[in-house]
Amino acid sequence: MAAKESAGTIGRRGIPSVPLAVIAGCMLAGAIYTFSAGDDVNWDWRNYHAYNVWATINHRYDVDVIPAGFQTYFNPLIYYPVYVLRRLLSPLWVGLIVGAIHGLNLVAVYSLTRVLLGNTANAACLAASVLLAAFGPMTLSEVGTSFADIALSLPIIAALILIASSDQPSPMFHILAGVLVGAAVALKLTNIVFAVGLVAAVIAATRPLAALGCVVLGGAIGGLIAGGWWSFQLWRDFGNPVFPLFNGIFPSPELSPVNVLDREFIPHGWLDGLAYPFYWLAGDHRSSEYAFRDARFAVAFMLLATAMGTSLIRRVALFTRRDIQFIIFFVVSYATWLTLFSIQRYAVALELLCGPLIVLLLVRILKGAASQARWIGLASWRSAIILVVALASAAWTQPGDWTRRAWSNPYRPLLPTELAQPAVYLLLDKPLAYLAPILPPPSRFYQLADGALPIMPNGKLDARIRAGLQDKLPGGIWELHLRGTSIRKELLDPYGLVIDDSQSCVDIAAADPGSIIEACPVVARQP
Repeated sequence: MAAKESAGTIGRRGIPSVPLAVIAGCMLAGAIYTFSAGDDVNWDWRNYHAYNVWATINHRYDVDVIPAGFQTYFNPLIYYPVYVLRRLLSPLWVGLIVGAIHGLNLVAVYSLTRVLLGNTANAACLAASVLLAAFGPMTLSEVGTSFADIALSLPIIAALILIASSDQPSPMFHILAGVLVGAAVALKLTNIVFAVGLVAAVIAATRPLAALGCVVLGGAIGGLIAGGWWSFQLWRDFGNPVFPLFNGIFPSPELSPVNVLDREFIPHGWLDGLAYPFYWLAGDHRSSEYAFRDARFAVAFMLLATAMGTSLIRRVALFTRRDIQFIIFFVVSYATWLTLFSIQRYAVALELLCGPLIVLLLVRILKGAASQARWIGLASWRSAIILVVALASAAWTQPGDWTRRAWSNPYRPLLPTELAQPAVYLLLDKPLAYLAPILPPPSRFYQLADGALPIMPNGKLDARIRAGLQDKLPGGIWELHLRGTSIRKELLDPYGLVIDDSQSCVDIAAADPGSIIEACPVVARQP
């Protein structure tokens, strides 16, 4: 029976069994935290998580024009489960189910810790690893939400379990690891950092060329399964399989030949980059829009420096090959993330992996120290030290907040009577695309305010807008913007339109509490 196996027992296929009580406990923890946090109405859900799925199901990509801006063309597949659940169940049940699924990340962390530590993975080590992972600030902020980062941490950690399952994993394990990470990348391209980390890790395998070939093969398979269909559609419609990204490499006439990449949070030089974990320790959230505080990365890198220094000074090998592969994966993925994005929520998988990494480093350092006569007493204190570090790190956490609503106040807006008929909506702000499924069909939605993907004159999107404006709908033409922001009237000029001052604007309650969306009637500009 799995529940009766010792902590160090490994199954015959090299994958550790996990007691059902651990699985149930982790899923329950995710559901309970979601219940305490509230209903998810994050910015990205309001912008494209909901719209992209709705648009795919209802064939809106040939009708609307980038309602979610450049994110309109992100692969929608990973957002289907939350979308479908929201259509079938009450918000509370959706949150509990999604939170429980996210709790499976802790099961993956538990399993990875057992793989890495083997027979030394006692109850204290496992508890500390799970505790460190559970209280990550970005992890907590995404539990029970529609964000893909925390959902796709599962295949990424599972891939690590596979390649660390033995000193010489079977080729099938390397292929499966590639499939998992390749699919994660196809579902969300920012996960490319973990593909780079995986490639670096398998180069340290006992048979690196064979392992690398298997991982690359698996990555291609996973990428094609999860994203091939979407990339084909983008290539067919725009000549760019990752439109609007990398338009400098795959130029589409619908966008300037530039590579769209958000570099707002990139460090200013390598010294600044090295200091990021210590900024987070102090509560400096320069890698995120919202405040958070985290000790994990600072603790992990200080322990790694200590372990490497100890190994060099004493000329002893503290790490096994599997340890080295795991550390390489973490460091290379982190360095790639720091170089490409430095956006904190894209590093949720690394935040979760800080748990097993910190525990692994503490075990190896304390074991090495205990081999010295003057430190031999440390062996009896190992579990206590590991638990104290985990508890202190968890207590220091301040999670981020991507906006939640009270469960007692679900988002069910009442539309003004002026908007009861199908109309053309010109979006002059973001995020507003989540209104598309709420407003009367067959309304049309044209985003004019996205800075990363401006409408190119005489392009197919521009032509679609002009044709749609000529094809009148009974509800007329309206512009939408968030109250408190100035109406960007200049965006209407290319289409010969102005705000109709003879009529009143109307209000729509926004999903984020306290916000209002204003809809103002639009008419043709008089000569």
